[in-house]
Amino acid sequence: MEKTKAGLGSIAAGVGKSAKDVFQKAKSTVVKAVDQNDDGQFDREDVSILAENISTAAKNTALTMAERAQERSKEAALRLLQPIFPADLTQPDFLLSKLIRITEPDKKHAESEVCTGSVGFVSDQKDMKVINIYRDYVDLFALTFYPDMDSEVYYVDPCNPRHYIALEDYFSHLKVARVNELQKIAQDLGAKHFRVTYKEQKTTFSKCSAKADGSIKVPAGTATLDGAHNLDARDLTSVEVAAEMECPGHSPQLPRLHYLQKEPSIQTLVALRMDETSPISHQKYTLKLSNSSGIKEKDAAKIDMALKGMKIKGNTTMSSEFLNESRRYLEYEIDF
Repeated sequence: MEKTKAGLGSIAAGVGKSAKDVFQKAKSTVVKAVDQNDDGQFDREDVSILAENISTAAKNTALTMAERAQERSKEAALRLLQPIFPADLTQPDFLLSKLIRITEPDKKHAESEVCTGSVGFVSDQKDMKVINIYRDYVDLFALTFYPDMDSEVYYVDPCNPRHYIALEDYFSHLKVARVNELQKIAQDLGAKHFRVTYKEQKTTFSKCSAKADGSIKVPAGTATLDGAHNLDARDLTSVEVAAEMECPGHSPQLPRLHYLQKEPSIQTLVALRMDETSPISHQKYTLKLSNSSGIKEKDAAKIDMALKGMKIKGNTTMSSEFLNESRRYLEYEIDF
């Protein structure tokens, strides 16, 4: 019995010693973890240093959160203001819009840090993207303008994506361009005489029904003109000879078509003249100007909506100008 008590005492002593060792090791580990000045003790200096480190860590965490918030705010501002920087102009995914505006920075772009160094911005109008270019940086875009850069809104030339035409001069400028092209076609094909006559139909009124989208439904049976029809003089409000010339004539050369490249009558004229097996001596065509103006009725409506969104007002609309253009024709008469 005495031996058993002695044995239990030894075991208890061993267990106590082991527990003490474990405690000492745990204490040592804790001390090392909290000992900030490496003196092997946990004292007031360690408490002060530890508190300072906790404060610094908290400050760093708060700073990181603030930086993330600032970054999110910057990204939101960039999405909203959509500034354009010089480096953007050389990126493959940078595309000019058909409608552009030459302007000055507005208040929100001028005062935003994310727009510092920008040369313009993108605005998303209803169904149309518009590139706004700051007037001082127009040269960076490598564009040409007709008649000059004094206007505010321009639309792209249908045959030259780097050339923009002032919106108020768009249809009149393209009329001249197509007359000049008809003259060049006559010269290349070796014509002896040609005449281009500009004609405009009178505005007439008839019973029409308006659709919900604002477009007009023309009554069934209304006559339309193509390249093979002439206009009745009684229906015209304007007739003028736009170009006429007598030439010595020569063998035909294939002309380069631009504004009129999709006109079936002009394609036919060129094909007939270049075919030596079936020479022609005289042809006469009527070309509807709206077919080659580069703007369709739906485009005109989108432009009007974009101008309204940008608060740009004028004494007419592109929709009404398009309707006027749809009543204008060039009569082309050519002799070989």
